[in-house]
Amino acid sequence: MQKLMLLLFFFLLNGCAFNNLFIGGEIDKVTVVKYTPYMKHHRAYFSRTQLQTIRGGKKYLFLYNAKNNDVGVLLHRKNQYVLYNMSNPNKQPMAVNANKKTKYWHALKSFKHRGFKIIKSLASVGYTASISRKRYKGRKTLLIETQEYSRLLKLYKKAIKTYNASKIKHIKTKLPKSLIYSYYKQYEKRATTRAQRIQLKIIANKLQVKAPYIPEKKTKQKKANIKQTTPQENKTTEKNLDTNSSSKKEEEPVIIQEEPTPPLIKKISAPTPSSDKPYSYYLHQASLGELSTYIANKATKNSLSYNQYNMLRRRKLFLQEEKLFKEGSLEELIAAYKVNKNPKYKKRIMSLMKAKQESH
Repeated sequence: MQKLMLLLFFFLLNGCAFNNLFIGGEIDKVTVVKYTPYMKHHRAYFSRTQLQTIRGGKKYLFLYNAKNNDVGVLLHRKNQYVLYNMSNPNKQPMAVNANKKTKYWHALKSFKHRGFKIIKSLASVGYTASISRKRYKGRKTLLIETQEYSRLLKLYKKAIKTYNASKIKHIKTKLPKSLIYSYYKQYEKRATTRAQRIQLKIIANKLQVKAPYIPEKKTKQKKANIKQTTPQENKTTEKNLDTNSSSKKEEEPVIIQEEPTPPLIKKISAPTPSSDKPYSYYLHQASLGELSTYIANKATKNSLSYNQYNMLRRRKLFLQEEKLFKEGSLEELIAAYKVNKNPKYKKRIMSLMKAKQESH
């Protein structure tokens, strides 16, 4: 008993806190932070006192086992290269003995035989990682955390590829957009139908990215209008012709002999814009100036349906934004970016600022 008391007194004299006596089992060990059906979160505190550089100034290196979908972190201590399994905390660390002449690629060759290889991007296999320097209970440590979303990533990829969001629609776990955004944009460009864009909008809302434009649903309004107006015009023409024919009979001695009446079809035709180009030209090919003039014409609004007119207005806004993006001044682009928060505008602003600095 006296020896125990003396030992404790010795530790106290050396400034050693009681919690430091028991942290040996918490350092250099992978622990579970959170498990859900679609995400696994692991954490490890590694002591920095004996860590040595491996490659490129870094004191850690991520390796990946494709067979087991395991991510490991490689550390270099004084006499060993140690690989900790960040995906499976129950597995013991693997070590390769080292000396002054041992290079890191010797250790990599050994771990390669065990299934672990260098991986350039953890995102490509559904992982995210964060690394920071922390003091843990008084000791200098390297905190490494990994989050695995490989199962959820597969579901999102299938939903995007098939344009069917039903399987991910009700999943509450959020997938980091950095893992899937480039894949999503590829299939957004390929979407051709309204139904496909509606499914992509559901996925975009879950990822919290900009949703694709969804065109208005096509209706049979235009055809119905044609079927309804054509008979009316014919009846009106017939009535006018009958009226004029009767007037001709009454005024036959004077009008027919001296001055024939002009064709009645010109008088009864509906007002149309002063342009011989079809509606499809202004919807897909016309320049901003041509389109603005066409829309400003009152006859255009009277001759087109509500949906047709709104589609022309949308294209005008698109052309205006495109012109602003390509030809707008730095001040105009900054003002637009404050409103739309479009990263494309930010990239354009940075390039203009860089060019302006280089010119000076």
